[in-house]
Amino acid sequence: MIQFKYKIKDPAGIHPRPAGLLINESRKYSSQFTVSLGDKSCDMQKLLALVGLGAQCGDVISVAVSGEDEKVASEEIKKYIKELL
Repeated sequence: MIQFKYKIKDPAGIHPRPAGLLINESRKYSSQFTVSLGDKSCDMQKLLALVGLGAQCGDVISVAVSGEDEKVASEEIKKYIKELL
């Protein structure tokens, strides 16, 4: 499993549009993605759960990636998150 943290820079936080784009990007890989904020965590591929984390601008999320392609998947998702959020 590979983990990384990211500080949300989007003024609107994680809302449905970027959450949907993240889901589409994560579906390119066979690995599983878990996003955590505080004591809440969810599967990155579940839109309502991802938006339900309530991540706002300035919050630090943690992303865990596990699976056969976790190294490539984590690097690519990390880049994508930086561009998106």
